Amino acid sequence: MEQWIITKEHHEQRIDKVVVDLHGQASRTAVQRWINEGAVLVNEKEVKTNSKVQQGDKVTLTEPAAQEVELLGEDIPLDVVYEDSDVIVVNKPRGLVVHPAPGHESGTLVNALLFHCKDLSGINGEIRPGIVHRIDKDTSGLIMAAKHDAAHEHLAAQLKAKTTERRYKAIVHGVIPHAKGTIDAPIGRDPKDRQKMAVTHVNSRPAVTHFSLEETFKQYSYISCELETGRTHQIRVHFNYIGHPLAGDPKYGPKKTLPINGQALHAETLGFTHPRTGERLRFSAPLPAEMEKLLVDLRNAH
Repeated sequence: MEQWIITKEHHEQRIDKVVVDLHGQASRTAVQRWINEGAVLVNEKEVKTNSKVQQGDKVTLTEPAAQEVELLGEDIPLDVVYEDSDVIVVNKPRGLVVHPAPGHESGTLVNALLFHCKDLSGINGEIRPGIVHRIDKDTSGLIMAAKHDAAHEHLAAQLKAKTTERRYKAIVHGVIPHAKGTIDAPIGRDPKDRQKMAVTHVNSRPAVTHFSLEETFKQYSYISCELETGRTHQIRVHFNYIGHPLAGDPKYGPKKTLPINGQALHAETLGFTHPRTGERLRFSAPLPAEMEKLLVDLRNAH
């Protein structure tokens, strides 16, 4: 169950839009279904999807159990790093959307997994059966999916408890002057642009990114990052916040950047405890060729 107190920012806005903003993960369609099912209360009372909230209202969300979704498996090639009867780990290529959404109803990682596995889980009411965590479309690298609900819940609990290991490699603008550091800044919807996330103290969640410097160039830095939390666009938002946006980032970075189609970000390492055996597993995926070439070019130009 989640609860929020409405601030001035959302005063006189529709409850379905407000919950989408505050939740940060759910679609408008899912939220409207929850409201119609009585899962969203305002001041302990059921409301309609077009009801407007007032500053000071208390909004309570109790997410209902998942509904079965109709998704088709698609024969999309997968780079499977690990697989057993409980979990699968895939090295996702840049450009592949993780789960279906408006505008990307097919051709996603979920469609590929459904074809490959036949037996993925689906909880939290989202159209992403089996997906425990997400990485952005243009971020490459490791992502895990569960094959049944018990495994899904176990892996999700690890994410919540911050016991998973998630390390990334990235190329950012500017020369970072510190060998290592921690960015501890809450992330929520950007009040100036609802399509973006931002560091904000309004309806936000804690976000912590640890980083270390791998290499510096004339105008760029190559870094390693470790996520303590997993907010939407966390690394991209945090490094933009400290003045070092990711190279190639179309949403948060400058237009003048390195020749790469999307942010230079790779989920290199993934570690977690196996949901059935209790064994600690750790996987690594090499940098994609596109990022390797950027580094070679930067070294040669240095």
